Amino acid sequence: MVTTEIRPPVVAGMFYDKESLKLKKHLESLFNEAHPENIRGEILGLISPHAGYFYSGKTAAFGYKLLKDKSFETVVIISPSHYEYFRAVSIYNGLAYQTPLGIVYVDVDLREQLKEYSSIIEITKRGHGREHALEVQLPFLQMVLADFKILPIVMGDQSRDLTFALAETLSEILKNKNILLVASSDLSHYFTHEIANSLDSRVELLVNNFDYDKLMQELEEESVQACGGGPMVAVMYASKLLGANNSKVLYRNDSSEASGNKHQVVGYLSAAFYKKEI
Repeated sequence: MVTTEIRPPVVAGMFYDKESLKLKKHLESLFNEAHPENIRGEILGLISPHAGYFYSGKTAAFGYKLLKDKSFETVVIISPSHYEYFRAVSIYNGLAYQTPLGIVYVDVDLREQLKEYSSIIEITKRGHGREHALEVQLPFLQMVLADFKILPIVMGDQSRDLTFALAETLSEILKNKNILLVASSDLSHYFTHEIANSLDSRVELLVNNFDYDKLMQELEEESVQACGGGPMVAVMYASKLLGANNSKVLYRNDSSEASGNKHQVVGYLSAAFYKKEI
């Protein structure tokens, strides 16, 4: 059922600062640390990590810094579901998401278009209640974009059929619209720095090669890891269908860069998919 509910921040004070001024200062410092290679072309999609800002904020800033001085009508954020399994793709049924930096409204017209187009889409709160992976993307967007709506999507199932169906649905509905796609995903979890680097460098290669099909295959075979592998593949595939012809990993690291602990790490990556200027 569609509601007028506004989803409050649930990980403010844990994953990022709950006070708006402290949060803005922290985000500004992360943007100052990030020096992404310039992208010459129209950015259609990003991959961004979703850990606490202390660990993955710098990596996320590499992607979001590219959006400064750009404008998008709507940002479609695709997140994995960490806490609930359901065989569908859930778009939040409320009016908006809120962070310490303010309210971001849901693009209700776009939500209805996707629901009407595909049977895999549900308009529901399911998957959105406790989920941090979508929420942590919002303050970055609020810092770099002046006026935008969101389409908050949580994948309750990241199987190949649902992932590809979501990408194809998005590519049909988003044609000729000024919209950005964002995949929320971390990489390998709790290996040593050396093993994580080996696993995550393979993901980096597949993303740089824009090989979403091979990435899906290796995720299925569990030869690589990404907790938001479905969102990653969906954004890569949808970006390509929408005209992106280039992919670039902007930065990759793991939690040891911040913590110093190389015994158990989590991997992070930011990347952009874009239509290269000729």
